[in-house]
Amino acid sequence: MAGFLDNFRWPECECIDWSERRNAVASVVAGVLFFTGWWIMIDAAVVYPKPEQMNHAFHTCGVFSTLAFFMINAVSNAQVRGDSYESGCLGRTDTNVYPGLAVFFQNALIFFSTLIYKFGRTEELWG
Repeated sequence: MAGFLDNFRWPECECIDWSERRNAVASVVAGVLFFTGWWIMIDAAVVYPKPEQMNHAFHTCGVFSTLAFFMINAVSNAQVRGDSYESGCLGRTDTNVYPGLAVFFQNALIFFSTLIYKFGRTEELWG
């Protein structure tokens, strides 16, 4: 999975050279997804402030996802080649569905931003 975006080709456009802007575009897209994930979770915390409505422990998932974002990007792509990541999703359902959806979307968006930021960019190897 380490090189799943290596063969990705941007749509052909003569006016824009995407090859030089790949890192910038991947970083911006990852940043927007990361921001949106946290924004959704903060919104859920504001809408459901009581622990009975949304348990404050749900924020732990986002904190660990954020730490994982930094840990995954601390390892170079060359060290990860050939490995695969597998993920699962477990959740609980109650009468208030939005808090659970907020936790899921926060972590899913952080996960996708991590993948895009890690594998969507190219690395310059320093001899």
